[in-house]
Amino acid sequence: MKKDIHPDYHEITVVQTDGSTFTTRSTWGAAGDTLTLDIDPLSHPVWTGGAQKIETPTRPGESGAPVTEARPVSHWTRKS
Repeated sequence: MKKDIHPDYHEITVVQTDGSTFTTRSTWGAAGDTLTLDIDPLSHPVWTGGAQKIETPTRPGESGAPVTEARPVSHWTRKS
């Protein structure tokens, strides 16, 4: 194996959106740096179950108006 080709793998501190911290090993930054997250599993809707929206598509031959509203995924139904 070649020497000196691998990045420096060191410990950093990660700060989540609620202020909690944990230590992990990473190639990001330098040893001892702190990575502050803007989005994490505590705040992102994908993990928290918040509203997800999709745009309602229009079919050719319908009103032809551009899509101007978005409905929650749970209320989206397919037109037959």
